[in-house]
Amino acid sequence: MTADAGSLHCPNCGAAVRHESGRCPYCQARLATVSCPSCFALMFEGARYCQKCGAARTRGEDGDDTAIACPGCSQLLRRVTVGATALLECDGCDGLWIDADVFERICADRASQTAVLPRFTAGPRAPQAVRVRYRPCPRCHKMMNRVNFGKLSGAVVDVCKGHGTFLDPGELHQVVTFIAQGGLERARARQIEELRDEQRQAIDEQRKAMRERGKHGGAEPSAAGSSGFDDLLDLLRGTSHD
Repeated sequence: MTADAGSLHCPNCGAAVRHESGRCPYCQARLATVSCPSCFALMFEGARYCQKCGAARTRGEDGDDTAIACPGCSQLLRRVTVGATALLECDGCDGLWIDADVFERICADRASQTAVLPRFTAGPRAPQAVRVRYRPCPRCHKMMNRVNFGKLSGAVVDVCKGHGTFLDPGELHQVVTFIAQGGLERARARQIEELRDEQRQAIDEQRKAMRERGKHGGAEPSAAGSSGFDDLLDLLRGTSHD
């Protein structure tokens, strides 16, 4: 059977495997493809130069000498570099540990996003476990927080604020796709609207309290003070008095 243009051959068993797969569906070996740092075409991990543009491969490995355990399955993480992005990858569960500064760069830099997308594909989504698991940070060993990235992405990642982020298989692809589709801008707009709602509610409660004091013989709100509240409310609502 002839492989289509979107396929590569598994370096372990020789079967034709699509590059979207993280592992060979026949022998379960990792599909060892990397992104060319120049043109981002896929190439075999063992190749020294990109077959498409001739650029030298820059994805390196430091083996297991990092001695950092995977938060997901406790196997030792393996350091890999995709383009200019250094990550720690688990061969057992396919999870990824990304240091805080590297994750921030991925979120802000379009070139880094383009480089990691072909390597860390979406893949099949595993069923969500009923029991929530909190995982230890591989750096400080304290339990990490579970965070829905951007509050809207649906990718619930494990975050240690001081050290980095752990992502399950497919979550890096989900995060980068969310960013590329304008997700962070939508999240900021939603946050601004929530702050405005809180301000409106606080002002309404303050006006209500002033009226209650007036009903019970307290000091009546001055006309100037009432006008000031009205003007601020109008500003928050996007309206104005003529």
